[in-house]
Amino acid sequence: MSVRSAEAAIAGECDDYMKEIQWFPGHMAKTGRELSESVKLADIIIEVIDSRIPKSSGNPDFDKIFAGKKRLVVLNKADLADPVGNEAWKREYGKRGVEAFTVNARSGDGVHRVYKALSIIGMEKSQKHFKRGVVGRPVRAIVAGIPNSGKSSLINRLANKYAAKTGDRPGVTKSRQWIRLDENIELMDTPGILWPKFESGDVAAHLAFTGAIRDEVYDVVEVVERLARYLLKYHRPELIKRYGDIFGPARGETEDTGNAALGDDVPGNAVHENATPGDAATGGITPKSPESPLELIGRRRGFLARGGNVDIERAATIVLDEFRAAKIGRITLEMPD
Repeated sequence: MSVRSAEAAIAGECDDYMKEIQWFPGHMAKTGRELSESVKLADIIIEVIDSRIPKSSGNPDFDKIFAGKKRLVVLNKADLADPVGNEAWKREYGKRGVEAFTVNARSGDGVHRVYKALSIIGMEKSQKHFKRGVVGRPVRAIVAGIPNSGKSSLINRLANKYAAKTGDRPGVTKSRQWIRLDENIELMDTPGILWPKFESGDVAAHLAFTGAIRDEVYDVVEVVERLARYLLKYHRPELIKRYGDIFGPARGETEDTGNAALGDDVPGNAVHENATPGDAATGGITPKSPESPLELIGRRRGFLARGGNVDIERAATIVLDEFRAAKIGRITLEMPD
């Protein structure tokens, strides 16, 4: 079997594994139905997505659920994503007629721009209500997104900075509240909703990499091995800077080059819209490499078990944590088509 055939087989096995992950909790179907009911009460939808994976973290069911509603997109966790990628996605949403904002909801950076946009829409809606004889009705905005996208952090930032008071009015269920930001705007949080079936192994992988799927429902070593190989192929300089020049020559090089420069098919530090973890199954590792990227990282960090074998689970946990915290670098996994 050729090297490329072996890579394709590995990538296919990874995709099959990721698509088979049983991660869809039973309560999400109920939550989806409740969200559809909540939307009837809303004037505006604020969709919170992960800046690193805008495609995978944008629930495809939302297009149908939110049809006909004014929609804002918050590209949250922008501090963890590539700045070039952030700007590219803002332009992309602009082309679709959707206003998008880059935000770090934890620090509050960019939240004021979301509030300003809400205020403008709120005033416009209030004027329309007044013309119809409806007085005193605030504009209602629902905040929606997948789990761990940062919805609650965004609401807390908006409420703590701008709220005149916290409302005690229930939404669709008693567990939810409308939060009054000012005389014109109320917000309601919604539980995170994923979709029941993955059509792509890359979508599942990206959601796992960024923490939208609980780590307990998949094999962390297998998933992080996929991440490490992807990073080694498309973000090799960042990986070397973090873990050292331990990975051997990239594909397209020979052993005697004397450096770890990038091969022709390892596109440096740029964000590549066509690059997916599935395509990077071997991560640029040559057949001569005796160990996988995780094993090399684990050995470098001294994560050794009995017999001198690498504690691969510990290495996987470290790499996953450091990727999520942007310690490896600010990396965007998905770019606009």
